[in-house]
Amino acid sequence: MSTGTSPTARALRTLEILRARPGTTAEELAEKLGVTDRAARRYVAILREAGIPVESERGPYGGYRLRRGTRLAPVAFTQAEALGLVMAVLDGRPAAGEPGDPVGAALDKVVRVLPEEVGRQAAALREHAAAAPDPWAVYPDPGVVNTLVEAVAARRRAVITYRSGAGNEWWAEVDPWAVVARRTRWYLLCHSHRAGATRTYRIDRVLAAEETTTGFRMPDDLDPVALLEEHLGSGWAFPTHVVFDAPLDRVAPWINAPMGRLEAAGERCVLRGSTRNAAMYAQEWLAAVPFDFRVLGGPELRAAVAAAANRLAAAVAEPEDLSRSVPA
Repeated sequence: MSTGTSPTARALRTLEILRARPGTTAEELAEKLGVTDRAARRYVAILREAGIPVESERGPYGGYRLRRGTRLAPVAFTQAEALGLVMAVLDGRPAAGEPGDPVGAALDKVVRVLPEEVGRQAAALREHAAAAPDPWAVYPDPGVVNTLVEAVAARRRAVITYRSGAGNEWWAEVDPWAVVARRTRWYLLCHSHRAGATRTYRIDRVLAAEETTTGFRMPDDLDPVALLEEHLGSGWAFPTHVVFDAPLDRVAPWINAPMGRLEAAGERCVLRGSTRNAAMYAQEWLAAVPFDFRVLGGPELRAAVAAAANRLAAAVAEPEDLSRSVPA
């Protein structure tokens, strides 16, 4: 039996139901838990044995309820939820294991207040599981994130101070549409009044943010993730134009949105986009696609693909004199 369906997990779920809806009958409780009426009563008994005052009333308006004035911890985790929380933190934030990390400190507090059985296993996972550090991980200022999220929720413009990857600083007034987390990066999806266009900004590069009193209208049918993916593949310095000798339906699974827009062209398909790193685009992205292709543009990508091809060809070339090319 999995931890998610253990008696402890069912009992904690019972506690959540009674907290949210006092007067729940055994039949209603059984339906919500997906068990028999007899099993539902057993989970109520487990709560009572743990010292939680669950009262029962008979009659048409009766049912189970927590005794008036009962003080409980604000959150009750099942074992599966607690372990899942620890795993998610370690997976998404390996630095949580380092001393002084605020997310790690918060996780430690959560683990310490868990019920003994649940907390013991979560603490063991916290102590003995290791997460490999992400050398490219960057984390935005929580205060900046909070300001931007509040501006999104209130539909109010924000003024941000931004430092680009090249070190240039500037400020812009933006309509903040969404805050999107993508592969250990946090982005602000917005309309920039400075640029007069949709923009995506890395929030770890936002030095300061301030909400204004000016409102804005959110775009209709906004899909923040899809729009972010689309814009990550456009607006960069070097254009890209690639033709694949395979139909779109076969190539599409190998193309991620930042590579550009993939369109059908008869029995072939065409990828158009842009990049700021032509070498990475050629060596990591295009090289991973298992179909023949031709690079029609731009010149930077053509040069990067040619350089990668020459390097790989040299790696398998037969030297004229092996004894001279390989050190003794």
